[in-house]
Amino acid sequence: MKKMPVLFLGHGNPMIALEDNELTNNLKYVGDEIINRFGKPKSILAISAHWHTRGSFVGGREYPKQIYDMYHFPKELYEVEYPVKGSIDLAKTVIEMADGRVFANNDWGIDHGVWSVLVHMFPEADIPITQLSVNGEQSPEEAFEIGKKLSNLRDEGYLIIGSGNVVHNLKNKDQNSKSGFTPTKIFDDYIHQAILNQEVSDVVNYQDHYLANYAVPTIEHFYPLIYVLGAADDDEAVVFNKEYIMNTISMTSYAFGCSCSR
Repeated sequence: MKKMPVLFLGHGNPMIALEDNELTNNLKYVGDEIINRFGKPKSILAISAHWHTRGSFVGGREYPKQIYDMYHFPKELYEVEYPVKGSIDLAKTVIEMADGRVFANNDWGIDHGVWSVLVHMFPEADIPITQLSVNGEQSPEEAFEIGKKLSNLRDEGYLIIGSGNVVHNLKNKDQNSKSGFTPTKIFDDYIHQAILNQEVSDVVNYQDHYLANYAVPTIEHFYPLIYVLGAADDDEAVVFNKEYIMNTISMTSYAFGCSCSR
């Protein structure tokens, strides 16, 4: 089995689950390319901004519940079903690889940061999913180290996906805009260049950038990228969906170890 790639997906507005546009077409393309080039993943380890915890946890349910953790959206969104199985074996392996830094927790399930994008990438819902939480008590360096410890999962046929946003600032958003404010683009471009140049320290030390407080007012949407960079193991990245919504959210996404963007 080939070494699986690692993905970071910008998920943005939960309504992406219902959309049919360039963003969702690109997600579908990447999903198809992974299966065609690497084979169907044994399971997916998903790191979503929306499981934000004190401590690091991994879900171990055989049948994880689908969580509709969003409010005041159209009824159709709450009718989207993505009935995946979980992977107890993957959860156990994550706990072992993390050397005492990750613990089992079955209180969560599969949240919209995961199913809203995977309905496009893997619409058959036939790949088991286990979620790893974003630990709000970790430093960026510690998150990177967790990702690094889990990188060998890729050799065993597991696909690692982080779901969040490089820039996620809801305070200054414009609900009806599909462009990006200049500060949004500046910070997104900074991270983009750092990733393409494999200057990982610039991403891990993102707080040194003068727009960090604007782009990352809270850590949960940015940290999935740091976990993913740890797991990427110096593989080169390709970028897709480098777009903006609501002026203050970057949808920029990355595939490491797979030149699978269009």
